[in-house]
Amino acid sequence: MKRAFRVAASVTAAVVVVSVSSPSPALALPPAHQQPPPDTASEALAQYKKLTAQADQVNEDLLAARTDLDKKRKQLTKANTDLAAAKKTMAQAAADEEAFRGKVDVLTNASFQGARFNKLSALLTGSSADDFLERASALGVLASDNEEALSKLTGAVNLASDAQAKASAAQKSARDATAAAKTLLGKVNKSKTDLDKKIQKVQSAYNSLSGTDQDALAGPEDNSVYLGPPGAGGTAAEVAMQQRGKPYVYGADGPETFDCSGLTMYAYNAAGISLPHSSRAQFDMGKSVSNGDFQVGDLLFYGSSPGSIHHVAMYIGDGMLVHASTSGVPVKTADAPYGAGSDFLGAKRLAG
Repeated sequence: MKRAFRVAASVTAAVVVVSVSSPSPALALPPAHQQPPPDTASEALAQYKKLTAQADQVNEDLLAARTDLDKKRKQLTKANTDLAAAKKTMAQAAADEEAFRGKVDVLTNASFQGARFNKLSALLTGSSADDFLERASALGVLASDNEEALSKLTGAVNLASDAQAKASAAQKSARDATAAAKTLLGKVNKSKTDLDKKIQKVQSAYNSLSGTDQDALAGPEDNSVYLGPPGAGGTAAEVAMQQRGKPYVYGADGPETFDCSGLTMYAYNAAGISLPHSSRAQFDMGKSVSNGDFQVGDLLFYGSSPGSIHHVAMYIGDGMLVHASTSGVPVKTADAPYGAGSDFLGAKRLAG
């Protein structure tokens, strides 16, 4: 009896309970010489794996495009917010400029009409020392008022000019973001169409597999207990391990089905760290880790370059990883790093 397309079997490696105080979880695995030899894939199984590899790549193309589109939409929102703020500032600056310019004009007009003259004139025309002091004080007030009005007028003019420049920049940013979003939306739609076609082929190929081949994909069941070490990485690894046996579904991010970056995103979200749903975007986060220096919770990436990453897994300690690998295979453990692919690209640490 063939299994349904969404396989719900569990994983290969056995894991034992570790002490919370342990810096790394302990995994109890059978010696290498006791591990069963790899099955020889049938022609149908080989074809199925080829199709899933193609679909995995298209799925990552789609997720990366969606992530980029989300960024561009946020940029557009910010640009429109900046534009609105700049226009508001321009309007206020224009009103202030008009008010201060009127005050300057009044003071300047008063000067032309003789209301303002220098202190020497005040001394020569004053009838007494007190008269001179009163006149000089009045002249000082007038001069101070005019200086203040001129300063505020200059400030309003500069503010209006700055706001206009910001408005122009925001308008350009909004236009660029709109154009980029439109291009990315087309890319998303095309990738989605391509993925849907790939998934149909994958499902048809899976239904053609023998029960033996389906069992080989699923692997043996694993109900062992895993406890991660303290910290966000340990929490994420523990949550990821709790998903063992759940089916792989393209574009899924839990809680019942996952793809590769959906699993790591879900696990780290439980640890308080937000990740995008894209293995390529996740590769841009955290700090690089050398092969052999892995710690629990480190993310392991696969592809020939950052722009062609097609898979991400999570290190769980003792030379093991957990991942949602591909269609027909449940969330499971494997040897790190090459149990998840020979094209291991690098690792990133998000916590600690």
